[in-house]
Amino acid sequence: MNQPSARHERGEAMFQQVFGREPRPGSYPEFLRITVDHLFGEIWTRPHLSVEERELVALTAVTLARTDWELRGHIGAALHLGMSREKIVEVIIQLAYYGGWPVANNGLRVAQEVFAELDGAAGRDADHDR
Repeated sequence: MNQPSARHERGEAMFQQVFGREPRPGSYPEFLRITVDHLFGEIWTRPHLSVEERELVALTAVTLARTDWELRGHIGAALHLGMSREKIVEVIIQLAYYGGWPVANNGLRVAQEVFAELDGAAGRDADHDR
């Protein structure tokens, strides 16, 4: 039987710590396995940087790459790890000088959308609790 490796188990635990949820298989389960095993099981578990520092690096990279889907996920991860909205916005503003105004403008737009979705979900939850 194909048993999960220790690296895969570390990766799943790290993914859960960062994103607050289990990895979800998408269209390419093999790519998810590689991501969990290598990126989260090997890279994110290395010494010398905290999980929060690694998230800051990831947030910066996906903002500069203008990969909106990943940026949405990493904004959520940053919030999950305790980073404030103000800090996330400040990181993106600083990136205007390193990646250009369109990069920061795009990142701020995505952040605003994520924050609005979270606020809307929080409002729906509050209405549901009444």
